[in-house]
Amino acid sequence: MTFKTKMTPVASAVAMALSAVAMAMAPGVASAGKTAGTYMTGDFHNHSTCSDGSTSMQTKIKKSTDKVETPWGLDWFVQAGHGGNGNRNCTLVEDETVATPAYPFIEGVGPNTTWAATIGAAAVKGNASNGTPLSAQANPRMWRWQSVQEFQYPVAEYLTALKGVPTFLGVESVVSGHEHTSMGVITGQLPKSLDNVSLPSGPGYTPLGNANALSQWTYCFDRGDTDNSRGGGQGWECSVPGSMNAADPNWNATAAKLTNNSGLNGHLKTVEGIKWMAAYHPKASYYVPAHLERAGPFNPNGSNGFNIEHLRNMNNAGPMVAFGFESQPGHGASSDRGEYRPNRNNFGNGVRRDSVGGTTWGGTGVYAAQIGGVWDALLGEGRNWWFFASSDWHNRGDFGTHDVRTTQDFWPGEYQRDFVMVRTGADKMRPQTIVDGLRSGNSFAASGQLVDRVAFVACASYKGFGFRSDAAVEALATAAAMSNTDTDVAGCATMGEKLKVRPGAEVVVAIVVRDPSGINFSPYSFANPSLAQVGINQPLNAPVLDHVDVIRGMVTGYKQSGSADYAGEWPDQWIQNPDMARVPAAAKNTTAALYKTFNESTWATASGNPEYKTMVFRIPAVSASQYIRLRGTNLPAGVPYETDANGNPLSDVYTNDSADNRAVAPMTIPCTVTGSNVPANGVTHTVNDGKIDGCPNHLAVVDGQKMVSYDVAGWADLWFYSNPIFIEVAKSTTVAGVK
Repeated sequence: MTFKTKMTPVASAVAMALSAVAMAMAPGVASAGKTAGTYMTGDFHNHSTCSDGSTSMQTKIKKSTDKVETPWGLDWFVQAGHGGNGNRNCTLVEDETVATPAYPFIEGVGPNTTWAATIGAAAVKGNASNGTPLSAQANPRMWRWQSVQEFQYPVAEYLTALKGVPTFLGVESVVSGHEHTSMGVITGQLPKSLDNVSLPSGPGYTPLGNANALSQWTYCFDRGDTDNSRGGGQGWECSVPGSMNAADPNWNATAAKLTNNSGLNGHLKTVEGIKWMAAYHPKASYYVPAHLERAGPFNPNGSNGFNIEHLRNMNNAGPMVAFGFESQPGHGASSDRGEYRPNRNNFGNGVRRDSVGGTTWGGTGVYAAQIGGVWDALLGEGRNWWFFASSDWHNRGDFGTHDVRTTQDFWPGEYQRDFVMVRTGADKMRPQTIVDGLRSGNSFAASGQLVDRVAFVACASYKGFGFRSDAAVEALATAAAMSNTDTDVAGCATMGEKLKVRPGAEVVVAIVVRDPSGINFSPYSFANPSLAQVGINQPLNAPVLDHVDVIRGMVTGYKQSGSADYAGEWPDQWIQNPDMARVPAAAKNTTAALYKTFNESTWATASGNPEYKTMVFRIPAVSASQYIRLRGTNLPAGVPYETDANGNPLSDVYTNDSADNRAVAPMTIPCTVTGSNVPANGVTHTVNDGKIDGCPNHLAVVDGQKMVSYDVAGWADLWFYSNPIFIEVAKSTTVAGVK
């Protein structure tokens, strides 16, 4: 949010050029190079009662996509849930508020009702781990492949047709050899024939499309699926072209799939799953490791985290499929932000390991939060490896579904959201254009509505006829930001793209972000306690962008499997000793550094609209291939226990409430505002009950003092991250992974 205005001569030049440029960049108008598109918001990692969530699909989708009652409605939505199995029917609704003609409310029957009590145990397909039919059990747990194929997909398709918000199916896979991944195969989902469907006026809906491909993948490659029924009689077979398949000693002939699920063998099975997607559904699949630092490093004897070599292997196996990570996890209001904490993970034989990085850092995992760390190492190879955020919605912790407070999760779109360039042209949004947008890297993620528009443009400039002025490039970026789109100009590139230049070129970079005025979706109107430490009085629900960082690194090419700098584990106990000298060469990029920082003293504002902050600079005489990326925050440098002297995020250990965190560092930021509208913990407080104007009663208490923790810690500490722009210099390293 923003309250200040500043104009410079550059901004005045932008204003003069803006009207003509805006015509070229208006939505629905595109040059021959790109189909017209818009940045659209969504979430692809969340849970219902079909796995371990707390609500029906209908309630979760309404809370996430409704733009009136909620009102943070997302533009697109992926209904996800853990792989494996579950015994609750998430297609049943809680009450009349989410009932529809096809899925009405039935008194006494809701989304916690078992499959056995609703469809009958005899209708549950597949076999238990011992090979006996699930239908023979009294209260069977349905395999995810069946719930996706037969029950969840029809609801998603129906709600898409009814509400007009594209909602399709993905899965948070339980990963062989690792922890979890957000993935999807969209083949068959939401066909164009749905545009003209006639919806039923009574119970029941027969879908026009299907999620068969996603269901088969889940059967074949999810670690949690030990069914051997080949899809309950569908004859599924899990071979991958060019692989060993039945010749692999871990192949189960009855199940027609690999059964190796742990350690290195498990990782190899995971790579096979990516190869399967790349072979059969290359443009319709995505595979994005989730909260990948949480479970610690890779465990050769179990299924824990991901080291950098595993990310490289995945990207090598399917660069159009495995193209990024969720290094900004959900669970942002839990006692341990993101559910990351020291000493979290049991590796067996009495060995415990921290989440990688110990905690999140400003709500983001260390792989992306640390300049020069794992993300920069991957970008330094020239890989298409993008940054995403997620809600990981399960529940509100100590509070009910409709309470504005939470000690566990934010609703999808309430706090974090991905802004993805979706190129629809004259068509409507469809799963394919959304997945294409994710794959493109033309996206950014933001928390707490800190920014909601980002235009990030780099253009080549040469002496003489090829010269580009700062004002001209800034005008392109300003027009794009104001139209919520990107640029399509020869000699320029944006997020997820590469700019090809000759040696010695200048690169003109323009950044325009919108810091929206007014309030965000926080339920708290009292002053941010973290900022109060440095004398800044700023309401939690009216954050102001403090600064934007530009981070640059050099591109030196792909690391080769088997080489000394291909594999390496991030060091343990990172909170206590965050020294990059401890990080192996494989997991860092020593050329990555903070290149520039902009704030109210150095950015300008767009003419007539102070919400838009404009920044421009030149990279002179480039001689080597490189990339630039952005991050920004509401916190200035040097906020105690939040940011260091250079503005980098500090460990969230100081606002985490679990015993494992407190064993490393005490909680340190007091919350002292009393307020007059502070409900008791046992009283439901909805959006209709007004803003909470004092420190809520669920905060952790130390020696009688409420401390910043849980959801207040999240709303106090906001960040956005952009994906990079690559600059490929002729006769230097080729940026091989990016168009």
